[in-house]
Amino acid sequence: MRKTIDLSLYLVTDRPLSLGRPIEWIVEEAVKGGTTIVQLREKDCSTREFIELAIKLKQTLAPYNVALIINDRVDVALAANADGVHLGQSDMDCKTARQLLGPDKIIGLSIEHIDETDAANQLDIDYVAVSPVYLTGTKTDTSAALGIDGVKSIVAKSIHPVVGIGGMNKNTIADVIAAGADGVAVVSAIVSAENPNESSAELIDIVKQSKQ
Repeated sequence: MRKTIDLSLYLVTDRPLSLGRPIEWIVEEAVKGGTTIVQLREKDCSTREFIELAIKLKQTLAPYNVALIINDRVDVALAANADGVHLGQSDMDCKTARQLLGPDKIIGLSIEHIDETDAANQLDIDYVAVSPVYLTGTKTDTSAALGIDGVKSIVAKSIHPVVGIGGMNKNTIADVIAAGADGVAVVSAIVSAENPNESSAELIDIVKQSKQ
C-alpha cells in the first residue's frame, strides 16, 4: 500500500545551500515547522554516501510519517527503502521504475513542456512537477520557465496532482497554489533559511491560506 502523501510543502534538499549545517537537522526542523514531504537530491556524492544519507533521513522522518522521495536514483530508493522516487524526462522511464519499485512506492515526474502532460496521464505515477515555474539558480538543467499560465494549463490537463517547482518562495507560492497546484517544492527558501522551522511554518501557512 502506497504511503499517503501531502504535497502541500515539498522540500527538496541541497547540501551546498545548507550553510554547512547537517541536512538531517534541516529536514527535521522543516518537518516540525510544517513541511509535508521531502526529496533527497544529491548530484555530487558517491552511491554509498547517497544511500547512507537516505537511510538516515528515512529514520529522521519516520516518527513524523513524512514520505522520503529520492531524486533520480531508483537504485538508491530501493537500497534505502525510501517511499519513492522523483524522475526527470531524461531519467529512467516511469514504466521501468514502477516495475523495479513495485506497486506501493511513490513516483513523481517532472514536466518541462505542457505537451508532456498527455504522456504523463498514461503513466502509473503519483504526481507531476511543473519544472520550472520560474527560473532559479538552484536548478540549472531545466527548460524555459513555464510561468503561472503554464501551471494553469498543466493543472487543467493533468489527471495527477501537480506541484510547482522553480523560484518558489514566500512571494511566489500563493500565485502557484491559486493557479490550481496541489503543492509547491522549495529548495533555498528552507535549506538556506536561518531558521528552517520558522520558514516552513510561514510557507505552509501561505499554502493553506491560498487553498481556501
